[in-house]
Amino acid sequence: MNQYETVFILTPVLSDVQMKEAVEKFKGILQTEGAEIVNEENWGLKKLAYPIQKKSTGFYQLIEFNADPTLIKKLEVSFRRDERVIRFLIFKLDKYAAEYAVKRRSVKSTKKED
Repeated sequence: MNQYETVFILTPVLSDVQMKEAVEKFKGILQTEGAEIVNEENWGLKKLAYPIQKKSTGFYQLIEFNADPTLIKKLEVSFRRDERVIRFLIFKLDKYAAEYAVKRRSVKSTKKED
């Protein structure tokens, strides 16, 4: 199993419920295919660097997971087929990126406790 991270941007015209529903759909795909979700972050509505499909903002979502490489193709297909997703990126974490991700999560969790 490899460690992966995906960031995807959902269209800003979605309601809060629709946005959470879309995120749950992709988490469900990961879980049914046997992936272990390590971390999930909702970065909220952010301004895009450049307009995409005539939209200047989007809902950003990050999911870190452990999965077999065969799952990535299925996840990409589901991202492409869903009209709510305007951009996505999936990448494999090497050992240094994985260490950084663990460190980032621990810093984030200590800030929540303060």
